[in-house]
Amino acid sequence: MEESYKLMTSISRRNFVKTVAAGVAATALPLRAATRLDVGIGTYSYHNLSMDQMIVQLNALEVREIEMSRGEFMLMNHPTEDLFRSARGKLDQAGISCVSYYTATIKEDADLDNAVRFAKILGVRNVTGDATGGILNRIDQRFTQEKLTFGIHNHYFKGEKFAYESPEDVLNALQGLSKTVGATADVGHFASCGHDPVDAVRRLGPRLKLVHLKDIQAADGEVNVLLGTGISKIPEVMKELRRQEFGGLVAVEYEKEGDVNDDMRREMEFARKLA
Repeated sequence: MEESYKLMTSISRRNFVKTVAAGVAATALPLRAATRLDVGIGTYSYHNLSMDQMIVQLNALEVREIEMSRGEFMLMNHPTEDLFRSARGKLDQAGISCVSYYTATIKEDADLDNAVRFAKILGVRNVTGDATGGILNRIDQRFTQEKLTFGIHNHYFKGEKFAYESPEDVLNALQGLSKTVGATADVGHFASCGHDPVDAVRRLGPRLKLVHLKDIQAADGEVNVLLGTGISKIPEVMKELRRQEFGGLVAVEYEKEGDVNDDMRREMEFARKLA
């Protein structure tokens, strides 16, 4: 009888251990999945398509998060509220979340008001732009109040000096500003300007809000190529973002005229394998 009791107890303990182990494994799986990078799309990639056509492509690629960066939504093109409300309705119906809005330049308080208003309509948590000077302090204050973040966007322009070309340019602008304001790092533009994209992402890491994943054919140029075929060190960039456990959107951007649907499929496949 005593031996039978010991045997039953032993079996019970083994079952208990197995049950606990299975439970730990089950809870560990989502944690491992959660460490993967969040890959989406910057919608300027589809600037040649209508909104409806773009949404068809996003659904085909099973993209669920985007940054709204189409030209007609940028502040310098004086978009209307109706444009944003229409886009929000279509995106909601398609099950696509707009997590960031690219405004381009915020120059004055009227731009700041519009940026906040349009961001609220889209339901984003971040705004990307390239504001300079004193307006950055007002963006900091206003966005903090509105519970939004702002990412300074670096850029390359052939033959002209831009305010934000290097990680140092962005970091200098961030001095004295709260964590509300950070960086939207475009790794392609860093490469175009002759800077190491991996080093840029590493240095900006503590203030990184969003990443534009883009590959460039050569420095001092802006010819986009498929991810992994240019000089932007895309695999190394993604490895660094994983090391940081970056939780923001990694938005694939592909700036090319004409039909990009097949290219975007290949871009997303490449990025997702590295995520």
